[in-house]
Amino acid sequence: MWKHQILWFLIFLNGFHLSLTQDAPKPVIKPGKQILAKEITEEGREMEKLLIDIMLKSIKTYSCIVIMCDSVYYNVFREDVFFNMDVYISYFLILVEDHDDLLSPYPDTQKSLIKVRHQDCQTYIILLANGLQMSRLLQYGDRYRVLDTRANFVILYDNRLFDKDLHYIWKRIVNVIFIKEYLGVKKLPNNEKKTIPWFELSTVPFPAPIRGVLVPRRVDIWRAGKFRLAVNLFRDKTSDLRNQSMKVATFQHIPAAKKVDIPPFKDSRSILKAGNYGFSGIEIEILSSVAKTMNFYPELYEPENIDEEFWGDKQEDGSLSGLFGELIRSKAEIGLGDFYYTPYILNIMDLTLPYTTECLTFLTPESLTDNSWKTLILPFKPIMWFSVLTAMFFISFFFYYLAKFHMGLMKTFWKPEKRNPAIPQIKDAPTDLKYTLMRREHEVVKEEGEPEGLNLFGEGVNSFLYTYGMILMISLPKVPTGWSLRMLTGWYWLYCTLVVVSYRASMTAILANPSPRVTIDTLEQLLASDLSIGGWGEFNKDFFLTSLDPISQELGSRFEIINNTDVATERVALGKFALYENIHFLKQTSVKRQLKFQLTRSNLTDEQIAAERNLHIMSTCIINMPVSIGLQKNSPIKPKFDKFISRVIEAGLIEKWLNDVMQTTLTAEISTDDGPKAIMSMQKFFGAIVALLVGYFISICGFIGEIIYFRRVVARHPNFDKYANTIVDKKYIKNQ
Repeated sequence: MWKHQILWFLIFLNGFHLSLTQDAPKPVIKPGKQILAKEITEEGREMEKLLIDIMLKSIKTYSCIVIMCDSVYYNVFREDVFFNMDVYISYFLILVEDHDDLLSPYPDTQKSLIKVRHQDCQTYIILLANGLQMSRLLQYGDRYRVLDTRANFVILYDNRLFDKDLHYIWKRIVNVIFIKEYLGVKKLPNNEKKTIPWFELSTVPFPAPIRGVLVPRRVDIWRAGKFRLAVNLFRDKTSDLRNQSMKVATFQHIPAAKKVDIPPFKDSRSILKAGNYGFSGIEIEILSSVAKTMNFYPELYEPENIDEEFWGDKQEDGSLSGLFGELIRSKAEIGLGDFYYTPYILNIMDLTLPYTTECLTFLTPESLTDNSWKTLILPFKPIMWFSVLTAMFFISFFFYYLAKFHMGLMKTFWKPEKRNPAIPQIKDAPTDLKYTLMRREHEVVKEEGEPEGLNLFGEGVNSFLYTYGMILMISLPKVPTGWSLRMLTGWYWLYCTLVVVSYRASMTAILANPSPRVTIDTLEQLLASDLSIGGWGEFNKDFFLTSLDPISQELGSRFEIINNTDVATERVALGKFALYENIHFLKQTSVKRQLKFQLTRSNLTDEQIAAERNLHIMSTCIINMPVSIGLQKNSPIKPKFDKFISRVIEAGLIEKWLNDVMQTTLTAEISTDDGPKAIMSMQKFFGAIVALLVGYFISICGFIGEIIYFRRVVARHPNFDKYANTIVDKKYIKNQ
């Protein structure tokens, strides 16, 4: 009865596709492909009943089932019996050819496996008569993740599946039932004997380790339509790992794992022993918490040459070294080492739920360029300087035009200029007096009450100079005449006072603090510098090269893979390199370098001390990268790990553990900081010296310009006589 269910068949037989629903016709087999038996044997009927019982026993957790079989077991799945159960299940049936090499299957088979993998089916029933073909299918499914290894599997028992080379498969596929058929004999009432098959159901002994030979553990026996023990066939094997030890590979990488000495007393932190040392850190704390909950013992160790290989790089034979290699070769079940949630790493292993995000940036050297000559312009930002200079420029024009306006008004209300009657007419004067008389002809005799002060701003140059003088707090020689000029002068003085007070306060703060540092804080500045760029691991370079950002791609093209932190830090201190890492690791590296420099400072020469740069961490994060714990590919413990990590995150323990790990680094960072120096030095005062030198230079240039103008223009005038002033004045006084 087809009630409330969808029945999907996907049969791939040499390109033959078939999809069946409730009203779909029966499949039609192409001529020449009569490989399917028409009648089912007694053993086949018993196998069908067993599979139905297995399905009904665990049907509550299923939404779809994948069935893979060959021509031998195809007729086990009868349409009117197996697919006629009153349950809400979708079925996917894949028919495999006998000569299909499932380690490199036919394209149709590949497409079928990928399609059903995306359906998230919870169970696989795989009946293949050829055990070697079955083993190759499992290897292919594990390598390319086309089989959900955390689903429930029902497969046929075959000794070839337990070969030593396949032991790693049964560390990943743990929810599996092997069906082994036996033939029993039943006596009938007429003393005849009838052969009745019965089946042994077994599974892999997870979480017990596989040592040498894999011996399946019997779960139940099915005979005559019923189970003997009626136990749960697919119990959760990862909730309680029964105090089994699990290999955990790690190395020192802040803040995930930090190598420490094993304390003689009980420490409040979780410290796991690895050889002669102990490890603490965020991931160590997470591992300790999860180990207690899942009941397993973490056995930490450091892989060989880990100080040079770290996460690992590709070798000449294509394999990976370091932590990647340990997990790929199944030497370790868990890896601790700040694994970034990137496609490169996800293709190699499984990653748990990200427990935090880390700011990835660069450790760069501070510039040795002395910017003390900028001291006078540092109190204001460029936009502030632009505003002040613009205001001064326009206000000088306002003063000039107001002065001109008042001078026009004065010509209207006051009498016109009169010649000085004491000066004789030029035409009656002797020749040697003409030059002086021409000059004195324009002297004006001012009457009583005539306004003064307009000439302060009456000329454009004078207007600008007096405006510039007021902002330097230089008082005017005369009070301007005219209410509009006086009002503008008063408000402008108030504006100048505010600007000057702000400038002085900012200047005082600059002089009271250490000299400003010239640092690199953006990717654009980093690219503009001549620094080499690099970091650990090929996956970091791959991250930049595969980015869609052109700047990141250019960084990737310049990225160097360097696996020695001390050498990289030394290059940064010499101003030749920028190291890429997470901000916590860079803080620890920077403090370590500062402490080392202070200890060896007395043994260094002046040239070496002068070449040493302060280390600076870029304020801009390249990316906030999710960080996870590494597991073996297709690891069965990943769902439980994710569950408990989410609880740790919700409890807020990650932040607390991070503070514990970084506490030593922060304390050392404070001790190495000399603090602000409020002592004035010539280096800080160099800006004033630069301003004075600039003033001297401009004054000398102006003085030379005046001399040149006098020599080239004034002295060459026809009426100019260098003795005229003295001669005329004496003769004029004598005649008077």
